[in-house]
Amino acid sequence: MNKSSIITVVLLASLLLSCNRSKDFQVTDLHIHIKGGFTIEDAVLKSEKENIRYGVVVNCGLGFPVHNDSQIDSVLLTLKPYPQFYIGMQAEGREWLNIFSKESMSKFDYVFTDGMTFTDAKGRRNRIWIKEETWIENEEEFMDYLVNTIVKILSSEPINIYVNPTFLPEQMSARYDSFWTEERMDKVIKAAKDNNIAIEINNRYRIPSVAFIARAKKAGVKFTVGTNNMNKDFSGAEYALDVIKKCNLTENDFYKPVNKRQDGKL
Repeated sequence: MNKSSIITVVLLASLLLSCNRSKDFQVTDLHIHIKGGFTIEDAVLKSEKENIRYGVVVNCGLGFPVHNDSQIDSVLLTLKPYPQFYIGMQAEGREWLNIFSKESMSKFDYVFTDGMTFTDAKGRRNRIWIKEETWIENEEEFMDYLVNTIVKILSSEPINIYVNPTFLPEQMSARYDSFWTEERMDKVIKAAKDNNIAIEINNRYRIPSVAFIARAKKAGVKFTVGTNNMNKDFSGAEYALDVIKKCNLTENDFYKPVNKRQDGKL
């Protein structure tokens, strides 16, 4: 090998190493619950151990512990000693818009919701993670209604992130790819892009699919990482890290909220 070839090989190796390093960034999990035996002190230790920054979220809505404006300040006060964490509002159900004021929403670093609770065309309140509270007479009609509901949420609710995306009821989830067609994916992706809403890569449910994420990336949609833990038995954002690699996602592909406690805004 002549001198010129050696120099070329060295330059290519250096460039490759530089590219690989540029893809490395600290993952931020913006969907962490303090519940099920998982304490805020556990979150401090786990975040440091796994080198994953956390966003601690508060469930706010009808039938939840936080269900009016007057409760929010006291909840936020309990998290004040932990400025290393973002604090998010998880808006539950579709009623949340009539319960909480814009002033209350603005006290959080970000607001998110999902489409897992909605009222169907027959007036039935569906909570689609609970089989007994999900009504499916025709799967294709149900799916179209769900997609249209998601698009309406993305187009009308004042949120920063859409979480638990592409979730399907238990009786349909094993056939995910047949229900989440390209047309349906693109409807949701367009609504997210048009309204500047990030899509969560969810570790617990391992959704959305790689195909959805690739299409969303191409459309210029931003992402977040979220786990939606029920207890302390979760680790490492494994699904998100795998998808980041497969889809060549970089730090610029992710939405980053403002930490209002660290930035002196609260």
